[in-house]
Amino acid sequence: MISNNPRSGFIRQNQAGSQAYGSFVPASLPPNPAIQLDDELIGLLLEAKTKLAYLKGAARHIPNMERFLAMHVRKEALFSSQIEGTQATLDDILDPTLVHACNRDILDAVDNEQAVLFAVKQLQDVHGLPLSLRLLRETHKVLLKHSRGQDKSPGDFRHSQNWIGPTGCSLREASYVPPNPDDMTQALNALELYLHAPDALDPLIRAALIHYQFETIHPFLDGNGRIGRLLILLFLIDQKVIDAPYVYISYFLKIQRTQYYEHLTSVRENGTYEEWVKFFLRAAGEAAQNAIESIEKLSTLAAACRERILSGVRGTAARAKLERFLSYLEGAPIIEIKRTANDLGWSFPTTSKYVRIFCEAGILKEISGRSRGRVFAFEDYLAVLRKDMQPL
Repeated sequence: MISNNPRSGFIRQNQAGSQAYGSFVPASLPPNPAIQLDDELIGLLLEAKTKLAYLKGAARHIPNMERFLAMHVRKEALFSSQIEGTQATLDDILDPTLVHACNRDILDAVDNEQAVLFAVKQLQDVHGLPLSLRLLRETHKVLLKHSRGQDKSPGDFRHSQNWIGPTGCSLREASYVPPNPDDMTQALNALELYLHAPDALDPLIRAALIHYQFETIHPFLDGNGRIGRLLILLFLIDQKVIDAPYVYISYFLKIQRTQYYEHLTSVRENGTYEEWVKFFLRAAGEAAQNAIESIEKLSTLAAACRERILSGVRGTAARAKLERFLSYLEGAPIIEIKRTANDLGWSFPTTSKYVRIFCEAGILKEISGRSRGRVFAFEDYLAVLRKDMQPL
């Protein structure tokens, strides 16, 4: 049960009589007293910063950076959606034969992917929106455009009280009640100021605090977790810690979901910011390590496939087509011939020919078992991407 804690916030009493309830009002950032930088926290910070710096350098040498980033955005979006209970898998969102509109779980993950792409593009475009409440609202609109939550005011902060608890619980039975709408508005304004305020704290520590604060404010009727985790990525890009969305912290938060929620609750109840920051830094370090390993494995695999498929091929035009097809597979590791032909601007017979060549080379494998509308997978590539991608 949350009670008044001067460091983390206080309980606001709302209404009276049988309608009375308490809502939490978080203290503004940075915490007061200030974050205590003990040896453990400093060690975790240095480890995470070292891995992220190495990743930033390694990412610049990826031959097919655009394809790599597209796949990592899909992974981050899917991990974040799975934390919320989405049952889709990576293969589900990559399979071109599945009708996404007929499966709400797949559609949720795809919409989350589009929200990530939209927000990052806005942030990186000189004419786009800066990191701001407006950017979060516009991203929220994209997030809920097609999937569940369309009736939960997409693109608007809430004007009513929300609460967190077991499905179907009442306000009085809730495990956590975020700020009422008036307090929410003030807390959001203070958070926006903190996003751009000078602060001696390292950006990674600030990212942890900002994520906690956003989740505690809970400003939307739906989608707070997904937007809040995306906010981590956006803040790190804004602060030049990373320069593209090639690290997915939601990976660690997914596999440690229980501890993730427990730490957020503990900050509200006990003001334990330091323990939350340590947990977050472990997440950042592990996310960076996973991205580094993915880069190394996928780069090695791509080089091996390129050598295998080009061996003995001398014609410039033929080599170029083989290279283009392999590059296409790195962004679409599950394919169907007709759609692939349309994407590449090739004829159906030409595309079929290259699919056959890649199957004979052991790069593609037929997975549908059908004679018509067959589906093929770049299995070795998918094996790297599938790590810990199963729903909870």
